Amino acid sequence: MAAQITDEDREFLGKFEACNIPFAQWTHRAHVRVAYLYLLQHPFDDALSRIRAGIQRYNAANKVPESSTSGYNETTTHAFLHLVAAVMRAYGVTFPCPTADSFCETHPQLMTRHALRFFYSSERRTHPLAKTQFIAPDLAPLPKI
Repeated sequence: MAAQITDEDREFLGKFEACNIPFAQWTHRAHVRVAYLYLLQHPFDDALSRIRAGIQRYNAANKVPESSTSGYNETTTHAFLHLVAAVMRAYGVTFPCPTADSFCETHPQLMTRHALRFFYSSERRTHPLAKTQFIAPDLAPLPKI
């Protein structure tokens, strides 16, 4: 899925990988931008490995505490990356997006961190195993990629 990314997107991704995005700017939208950029350049499993390692490194650099409600969550990361990949596949030709920001603007359905509530109950998302391994949704299956 190799694609060209803009200089602005390359700079943003470099800041993420170097843990140089100010913490106040590490928003849900920033997560989606990183997901989009990794999926443009890598197959799903490679993109997942990269975003997982990057978020964990970023969290450590910013001293984000690991608790049941804070820190890295494998299920959230995996499921949201899956949603981004599904949207890219379903709408990439119809709504081409030359930048990560334009992807975010074109797909506002992904701009809420609550989108996973369509697929997961609160109990499932907060299950202790969800932090360290992917747990499949219990309300509805994730869309096909």
